[in-house]
Amino acid sequence: MESSAVLSSLQPTCLICPSRSSSSSSAAAAAAFLPQRTRFSPPQLQKQILASAYSRNVNEANYPFRRAAVLSDSYSTEASELADIEWDNLGFGFLPTDYMYMMKCTRGGNFSKGELQQFGKIELSPSAGVLNYGQGLFEGLKAYRKEDGNILLFRPEENALRMRLGAERMCMPSPTVEQFVEAVKATVLANKRWVPPSGKGSLYIRPLLMGSGAVLGLAPAPEYTFLIYVSPVGNYFKEGVAPIHLIVENELHRATPGGTGGVKTIGNYAAVLKAQSVAKAKGYSDVLYLDCVHKKYLEEVSSCNIFVVKGNVISTPAIKGTILPGITRKSIIDVARSRGFQVEERLVPVEELLDADEVFCTGTAVVVSPVGSITYKGERVSYGADGFGAVSQQLYSVLTRLQMGLIEDKMDWTVELS
Repeated sequence: MESSAVLSSLQPTCLICPSRSSSSSSAAAAAAFLPQRTRFSPPQLQKQILASAYSRNVNEANYPFRRAAVLSDSYSTEASELADIEWDNLGFGFLPTDYMYMMKCTRGGNFSKGELQQFGKIELSPSAGVLNYGQGLFEGLKAYRKEDGNILLFRPEENALRMRLGAERMCMPSPTVEQFVEAVKATVLANKRWVPPSGKGSLYIRPLLMGSGAVLGLAPAPEYTFLIYVSPVGNYFKEGVAPIHLIVENELHRATPGGTGGVKTIGNYAAVLKAQSVAKAKGYSDVLYLDCVHKKYLEEVSSCNIFVVKGNVISTPAIKGTILPGITRKSIIDVARSRGFQVEERLVPVEELLDADEVFCTGTAVVVSPVGSITYKGERVSYGADGFGAVSQQLYSVLTRLQMGLIEDKMDWTVELS
């Protein structure tokens, strides 16, 4: 039998978030993005169709952007196989996967009718708001494969809420929390074979929100696109979980009061590239920024938050509009407090680095990264060259084991997909 079904109309019929940690609801959510004629009633057949669809490698280096994908009805009764890549050698680099997700709306409207599409290029007007005026946001979160093969998302609702806050600051409409989470689930399930085996890495999920409509004068764009793509990744820093080495930047600044440092807008990251490039050329891993007013209080590293440990006290810069409210940061604070540490969110003078027991960074990409040394005005302070300190090791172990489903999730932070 050589019939096929075409993914030509992938609009979801329902965007209500299913219950957490539900395998059946996850399968139903993904099935909602399949065309109507592929939605068969027997659950096992539906699962076979999904497995057959997702096991195909449709990557091509230079094909134009298009919506159609072919589903074979030579159904497999087994789960989709893993992609044929070297899982032990994953770095933090982009690898094309099978599907992406897209949803559009006009200014003043609401997002609806999202679609799964083959991964590929997109078309933008040269006058698109995101290209001319930087009207764009992005998010980052991860999916992990458990030892039983099921997949866990980590706090996707928090990413959805942060995007909505950022969109308000950037004069953009944004998906609802339910739309965001359901789109993430569908995209992950469609690219299931790219989720690394347990302990080999994670599937990095990149939601984008951008002003895609054409605009010439300085104004919000007339049209907006919400897009999700994914890529399997390993460690963010080349050092892996070995200590990283930072240099404090005195002249260039990442953010200013009243600016956009507290939201995940695209311009925040281009602004750090110059200082980061200079630092890496000198052998440092990254740059630690100070506040732009007093030039003495810690803010954050180029792409992650920072923590300073002294005894039983863990200090981190307070969220006051110039620091990104990291979801890993928030999670580490909760984990630390649950384990008896005193966590202070406050102004942290750079001088406290000189007397710290440990320093570590947190972020979606790095999770928890120990700092081996920090150089400030030519003076290098070391915190140990062997890896994690006692505190950061404990927090890293708890958080990563929770993310990978190796311990009970008493925080109700994970969402399980099958």
